[in-house]
Amino acid sequence: MALPQLQRQFAERLLGSFCEKRVPAEERDRMRIFYKIRGNSITLVDSRPALLPQGDWLNMSIAQFRYDESDGTWTLYCADRNDKWHLYMDCGPSKDLSELLKEVDDDPTGIFFG
Repeated sequence: MALPQLQRQFAERLLGSFCEKRVPAEERDRMRIFYKIRGNSITLVDSRPALLPQGDWLNMSIAQFRYDESDGTWTLYCADRNDKWHLYMDCGPSKDLSELLKEVDDDPTGIFFG
């Protein structure tokens, strides 16, 4: 199921701004943060240049936000080293995606950015 249009537009603005601010312009040749939307989930991705072959970038999933249309809430997930998603237990579902994004940005457990 796809995200409702208003939720998608809000999420794109919020995450676009987050990605833009998280990595300064002068660092973007060495690091990128972007998001991907698939169905009702949005995945935040850290991307860095591979050593070889030149020109390739390695992507690592940081966090995933899943939208539940039945109650209008977002839930935060974290990835393990095998890219399997696990419910992030330090905050519950929220109707406000920005609350969950703040938890990722603050990263109190070190699970998202180390």
